[in-house]
Amino acid sequence: MRHRTGKFSTVEYGAINHSVPDWIPHAYQCPCSDDRIDQMLIGEALSLARREGANRLRAALAGDEQLEPAELADRSDHGLFGPASVTWRVHGDSAMLIGGLRALMLQTLHPLAMAGVADHSDYRHDPWGRLHRTGRFVGATTYGNTPSAERMIERVRRIHDHVQGTAPDGRPYSANDPHLLLWVHVTEVDSFLAAYRRYGTGRLTDAEQDRYVAEMAQIAERLGAEEVPRDRAQLAETLQLFRAECRLGGQARDCVRFLLIPPVPLAARGAYGVIGAASIGLLAPWAQRMLWLRVPPGLDPLAIRPAATVLTRTIGWLMSDARNAELTDRMLAN
Repeated sequence: MRHRTGKFSTVEYGAINHSVPDWIPHAYQCPCSDDRIDQMLIGEALSLARREGANRLRAALAGDEQLEPAELADRSDHGLFGPASVTWRVHGDSAMLIGGLRALMLQTLHPLAMAGVADHSDYRHDPWGRLHRTGRFVGATTYGNTPSAERMIERVRRIHDHVQGTAPDGRPYSANDPHLLLWVHVTEVDSFLAAYRRYGTGRLTDAEQDRYVAEMAQIAERLGAEEVPRDRAQLAETLQLFRAECRLGGQARDCVRFLLIPPVPLAARGAYGVIGAASIGLLAPWAQRMLWLRVPPGLDPLAIRPAATVLTRTIGWLMSDARNAELTDRMLAN
């Protein structure tokens, strides 16, 4: 409700009347026009909506697996990468949602890696829990301080100790197999980089893209992978070598079907559909053919990319302030 007291505006929020008393000297008064008050109210409403949207999105993506403030990097301990790294830029962008789904679809094409997921993961009954745990691993190794990152890597290695068995084709598998760890790593790095190049808010030079591949190599090596690529050329060569081992089995078909049509809330299905379509569009043609996921000609540039760009920008707008403010405060703290 808006009132006028002389030439000064007052605004009443419920029972609280914010007016300028007549006894305050003119020099200390701050006249505000009605239009200015409208702008302030609209700005406050948008800020509240943004915070609420960020909280809900953070809860959906991280759940109870969010990092505590004491686990984050700070001025005295930048963690494994630090604010000057390319990894912070890439992993802090909402394009990671598209890159993450692309990586999961690509990983299903290795029968041994897929057998480990099918036999030991509860992704069908607890998809959100798996997402939250994966998000915590990426968050801790990227933005956590060194002890937090090392604890998370050690935790994953201990879990991998129990992930072993026999694939449907009769071959044994182990999650600690350096070869399988390398496959998971290169599919993730290639996918995160591809998603950032197409949908990220910034642009990376060729040298920065090579730096990202080199920075991420240490995660794979700490997990036990060997002969990890250090630049894009080595990354492409490694992926090419793995193609001969890829095939679409029954477990992979079931997993990809679940990834593209998961039990998400009705209100989120449209957004998730855009992320899924954008992820398929980022797959290499050979992977699309093997997965039987072809994008009709013209659909990707004319519809999918614009929709995915709007979605990632919106998500980035919702999430950026709180995340950046928390990390910045810790970096500046004594």
